[in-house]
Amino acid sequence: MSQTDWKSEWKPLLIITLVFLGIFYLPLGIPRFDNALMESLHLAKWYAQEHVLTCLIPAFFIAGAIAVFVSQASVMKYFGAKAKKVLAYSVASVSGSILAVCSCTVLPLFAGIYRMGAGLGPATAFLYSGPAINVLAIILTARVLGLELGIARALGAIIFSVVIGLLMHFIFHREEVEKANAQMAMPEPDVTRPLWQNALYFASMIGILVFANWGKPEDPSGFWNLIYSSKWFITGSFAFALALILVAWFGLKWGKVAVAFIPSIFLGLAFPHEPVIAFAAGVIGLSILTSTDKGEVGDWFSSTWGFTKQILPLLFFGVLIAGVLLGRPGHEGLIPSEWVSSAVGGNSILSNLFASVAGAFMYFATLTEVPILQGLIGNGMGQGPALALLLAGPALSLPNMLVIRIVMGTKKTIVFISLVILLSTITGLIYGAFF
Repeated sequence: MSQTDWKSEWKPLLIITLVFLGIFYLPLGIPRFDNALMESLHLAKWYAQEHVLTCLIPAFFIAGAIAVFVSQASVMKYFGAKAKKVLAYSVASVSGSILAVCSCTVLPLFAGIYRMGAGLGPATAFLYSGPAINVLAIILTARVLGLELGIARALGAIIFSVVIGLLMHFIFHREEVEKANAQMAMPEPDVTRPLWQNALYFASMIGILVFANWGKPEDPSGFWNLIYSSKWFITGSFAFALALILVAWFGLKWGKVAVAFIPSIFLGLAFPHEPVIAFAAGVIGLSILTSTDKGEVGDWFSSTWGFTKQILPLLFFGVLIAGVLLGRPGHEGLIPSEWVSSAVGGNSILSNLFASVAGAFMYFATLTEVPILQGLIGNGMGQGPALALLLAGPALSLPNMLVIRIVMGTKKTIVFISLVILLSTITGLIYGAFF
């Protein structure tokens, strides 16, 4: 083999060697390592059961719809580099608070609007606000961890979404100017249907995403529990509305739509205590219905499938790694929980920084950060580090970081993560000094 050939082959050789050595010296038989492997599989199983079907798949369909049915002109009007800053960041923050999704579910939606021409600032404001400005989580924080911490979390998350977006825009200002100039030269696209029809179409899918994942409140009575007890009826109503919209405004035939969705109705009646079965049937029916269409609805499925292929494998890989290192909530991975508890006591710079970094790499499902923090505070965690973890944790995770890098590149991802960790650390330090 020539010298030139070796230069092109050393990287594969290095990868093969490292993989071989890793497997050769795999520390199987050591209890903590074996337990960490089991924790990673448990976390991946839990993630698949609780998030992929009801969270990610609806989000993928919404992202695919953004790419196909939302014109670049519409995205740029509200989120583009030339959009009015007050309007852009207000819409980004409000959109995130309405969706109330986790750090992974927001990714397909972020990828959709970013690739359609949204400015970096508004797009990253939306990326942060989606999981961070969760009204239910903030209310639960105030009730379980104290009113002061709940208010601080709410104010911090709202301010963070805007500040992080503005800083990202400022740091990458030159690229944003170039993007804005390119957008100015783009022609105005033809409008195939009125804005209100597209709005109702997206509202039906967002309704499915929100109510299918509506969490059980602590109070067994009251308005929130009423919504929870009716969540699948509400979800089904939004699904029925989506079916009507596909027939009325997207040109699908009644017969095809009925064949796609009627099985889910029968399964819902046959298994009333297992609503996920009916939901899965509805997802399969919608996938078959859209994938077999030759027009714009078929393009919708193709775009959805493109996001799924790109994002889902990275998310599962990230979940497995996070499970190995940190385990599930209430369980340990390779890193002992005592290390975490001892590192976040008091209100030093290091304790707040550690809480921010640990929270950024951990995976928090929606609302799970509250009971986790309750246990950590009971073990001596300071109020400042608690707030730092609340501000960094829900908005970031290792799976989330892997996908963000694919969407907007390594440099922007590192800056975004650094800003979240830095601001969370500073805010926690300030809050801890007063409380």
